Amino acid sequence: MVALTYLSQANIQAFIDAALKEDIGTGDHSSLASVPGNTQSQAKLLIKGEGVLAGVALARQIMHTIDPLLAVDMKIEDGVWVKQGDIAFLVQGRAQSILSAERLVLNCMQRMSGIATYTRYLQQLISHTQVQLLDTRKTTPNFRLPEKWAVAIGGGTNHRFALYDMVMLKDNHIDFAGGIAQAINRTRQYLEEKKLDLRIEIETRSLEEVRQVLATGGVDVIMLDNMTPAEMKEAVRLINKQYPTEASGGINEKTIKEIAETGVDYISVGALTHSVKSMDMSLKAV
Repeated sequence: MVALTYLSQANIQAFIDAALKEDIGTGDHSSLASVPGNTQSQAKLLIKGEGVLAGVALARQIMHTIDPLLAVDMKIEDGVWVKQGDIAFLVQGRAQSILSAERLVLNCMQRMSGIATYTRYLQQLISHTQVQLLDTRKTTPNFRLPEKWAVAIGGGTNHRFALYDMVMLKDNHIDFAGGIAQAINRTRQYLEEKKLDLRIEIETRSLEEVRQVLATGGVDVIMLDNMTPAEMKEAVRLINKQYPTEASGGINEKTIKEIAETGVDYISVGALTHSVKSMDMSLKAV
C-alpha cells in the first residue's frame, strides 16, 4: 500500500550505524586482542536451511560500513530460493573487519530470510486471487526497516511504515472518540487544519459498523477485523467497490485462502514479522 520510501540509503545507513553502536560499542576486543591487525582472510556465508534469501544487499552495506576495503563477491541475490549448502557470498579482507561484521550480518540475514520465506509461502496460497498480502506494525523495535524490507523481498506489500505516514482508526480510537462518525469527522478536520495529505483507514468489527462507515464516508480503506468469511463476503457486497477492503485479525495459513476468496482487496498478517522462524546460516572462514 506504500512505496518503499523508507529504503533510502540514509535510513539504511542510520539503521546500520545504530546496530553497530549496539554491537561493537567501544571495540570488538575479542578480535582486536586475538587476531593481528594486518591478517588478511576470506569467509563464506553458508546457507544451512531452505527458503527465500533476504538481506544480502544489507549485509554488503554493513560490511562496507565497517571496512570499505572488504571485497564482497555476491553469489546469490535477494529473493532467490536457496537450499542447504548454498553459498550466498564470499568476503575477503582484514580478518578483524570480517569478524566484527559477522554477527550483525547473520542476525539480519537469518531473520530477514525467515520473514521472506513465510511471506512467499502465504503469497503462494492466495496467488489464484488478486489479493495483496500486507505486513503490519507488529515488528521488532528498532528492526522494523529490515523486517518490512524482507516482506517486500518475499513478495508481500508493505502497509504503513509507522504512525506518521497514514491514519488508521482502530477500535480503541473509535471507542475513545465516541463512535465511527466522530472519529472520521475529527480526523478529517485535523488533517485539514494541519495540512496533512494522509490516507485514512478505519477498522470495522461488524456489518453494522461497515454501514456506519458507508453512511459517514470520508475514508480511503475499510478494514474488516476478525469477521467470519461469510461476514466479509457480505461486507464486500455492501461496500460494492466504493472503498478498498482489508481483512485482518489472526489470519494464518489455515484461513488465508478462504478469506482471500471473499473478495477483499488486502489481507494483513501480523505473523509475517512477529512469529517467524529464522533461517539457519553461518559465516565460515575459508
